[in-house]
Amino acid sequence: MTDVLPQPDCSLKAVCEPLERCCLDRLEEPGSKRPPNTGARLWGRVRSKLLRQKLDPQTVETKNWHTDVIEMNGIKVEFSMKFTSRDMSLKRTPSKKQTGVFGVKISVVTKRERSKVPYIVRQCVEEVEKRGIEEVGIYRISGVATDIQALKAVFDANNKDILLMLSDMDINAIAGTLKLYFRELPEPLLTDRLYPAFMEGIALSDPAAKENCMMHLLRSLPDPNLITFLFLLEHLKRVAEKEPINKMSLHNLATVFGPTLLRPSEVESKAHLTSAADIWSHDVMAQVQVLLYYLQHPPISFAELKRNTLYFSTDV
Repeated sequence: MTDVLPQPDCSLKAVCEPLERCCLDRLEEPGSKRPPNTGARLWGRVRSKLLRQKLDPQTVETKNWHTDVIEMNGIKVEFSMKFTSRDMSLKRTPSKKQTGVFGVKISVVTKRERSKVPYIVRQCVEEVEKRGIEEVGIYRISGVATDIQALKAVFDANNKDILLMLSDMDINAIAGTLKLYFRELPEPLLTDRLYPAFMEGIALSDPAAKENCMMHLLRSLPDPNLITFLFLLEHLKRVAEKEPINKMSLHNLATVFGPTLLRPSEVESKAHLTSAADIWSHDVMAQVQVLLYYLQHPPISFAELKRNTLYFSTDV
């Protein structure tokens, strides 16, 4: 039996791929006498069922879990699903926790750890680069939710077995934990305050003006945010270097991380309630473009940014 727990940012394909692997693996068991193509046919039925549920307005609107079972030639797939709108899944709520790392300001975490980049970010990145950088769909394919929650609990508790657990965990769960950490920050890594300026800067048509503006905005970030962003940026570039193998281009990575690292504050969102859907769609495209701009930019040095004393207005 296979449990499927889709993540808020996963696609239908990401849900179905583990089901396909499960079906095909079961067919390869010694002594299997099932008809040929059973796995592929079962996966097709599951995919069709998931798609019908995804397109059913009543299912999408309900807040309850929906459980279903599909069986063929002795293979049974049981899955549960519920749908959460992206707007709700990325909603940030300030944390009252004084301990842990999830939902805690990045400046608080780095000060407590006496580090420049949060430990959770460094360890997840290290593990991905060690054994997941060539994984097809890394960061796009969601990990198992229970594994991600287990890693979250271990990092929050600062458990001594973190490294052992990381070495044994599925790499997609580790990638998912990193994404979840950034998603649960009380405010996005690129901050609420600078969000309007990032939106204006990426829309500039003059290349020189855009370059000046985008670099100035980076210099305006708090040091923990800037150092962590640059650290993540270089990691994502290294992941994209393996695109022929992992199928994750710079644009794909920007699409995954952009809306997580850069989002409007709730105050700004409420100001545009009349056209929320159009605003959200336009903003997401701009968020992706902001991250893509930095991913395509030559290496950016923290020291060089801080040495540069060119000041100008971002009100352009």
